[in-house]
Amino acid sequence: MNSLTKFFAATLMLLFAPLTLAANPLIPAAPQVAAKGFLLVDAHSGKVLVSHNADEALPPASLTKMMTSYIATHEIEKGNISEQDKVRVSIKAWKTPGSRMFIKEGTSVSVGDLLKGIIIQSGNDASVAMAEFIAGSEDAFADLMNQHANLLGMDSTHYMNATGLPAKHHYTTASDLAKLARATIIDHPDHYGIYAEKEFTYNDIRQPNRNKLLWRDKSVDGLKTGHTEEAGYCLVASAERGGMRLIAVVLGTKSEEARATETQKLLTYGFRYYETRKLYSAGEVLEEPKVWGGASDQVKLGVVEDVFITVPRGQYSSLQASLLVDEYITGGVEAGKEYGNIKVQLQDQTVLDQPLVALESVEPGGFFKRLWDQLVLFFVKLIS
Repeated sequence: MNSLTKFFAATLMLLFAPLTLAANPLIPAAPQVAAKGFLLVDAHSGKVLVSHNADEALPPASLTKMMTSYIATHEIEKGNISEQDKVRVSIKAWKTPGSRMFIKEGTSVSVGDLLKGIIIQSGNDASVAMAEFIAGSEDAFADLMNQHANLLGMDSTHYMNATGLPAKHHYTTASDLAKLARATIIDHPDHYGIYAEKEFTYNDIRQPNRNKLLWRDKSVDGLKTGHTEEAGYCLVASAERGGMRLIAVVLGTKSEEARATETQKLLTYGFRYYETRKLYSAGEVLEEPKVWGGASDQVKLGVVEDVFITVPRGQYSSLQASLLVDEYITGGVEAGKEYGNIKVQLQDQTVLDQPLVALESVEPGGFFKRLWDQLVLFFVKLIS
């Protein structure tokens, strides 16, 4: 079965699934969450399931370290640094107040240990040491953090340090933290496992991960806690069940217990009442329309990234998919350019509108090929 046939088979399955499976589900209102701001989003589809003050700028406390560790992992995977590199601990790093990994001034610590100290122990000292190693100074590293935030579309975030210690003009939002969490999970899967580790021992001092949900819910495998007087108790958590991954962000709760409890409310609600399915794969050929005046008579169209959709449980069979391709594709074709779209509707609501792009380039045909196709196309349009 070729890719085009598979597309239409999937479409027909959506269109003609038994109506008994399409009954409207009973979905209660989202849970009440005692926090200044919160968000629940599917990691694969990006569908926001629950949201409150998600775009309000708030102090992130140690959730800042999500960006610190993201950059460190990025540098490791680019080959700019390695986990075996030794980092000399400065006086500034050693004296940084707050939660600590307990590194000592003048000693050398591996990048790998520092990364665990940042993620698991939430070490401010480890964060400063890593920042200085990567960028030369914490101020320079903060500039790098803001550049990465810009690349990730974190438009309402600004960093002043690598730790999350209170500082003027140091803020983020629940929406932006969800974007960072998603990038951490998807962009750096080889290092994401660190976020699930429950404890780390350094310098003979064993410290537990402050994310209580790692012990309470086996589906939870990250990400980070935070707390200052200004920020309150915060948590970004992610969990995966049956191939569906959710990210919950809770900011400004009143206690360590509250941030875990309120986050669990969101995750339970999302998994119980929603489901996520993969519709199409990156690079999969969904249509091969004619190219008029091209060196090739056809072009392969598809999607450049895997396409997921999140819907209320029991509603997948009610989806209606349609493939809309530009009526006439002429001349050369540029890979990655949009030549149509995929629309998926649930009842009267459009739940997905995905560009359909060229998976390959098609050069313009020779003079006589272009001339002939123009002539044929003229008559095609004339009689259509």
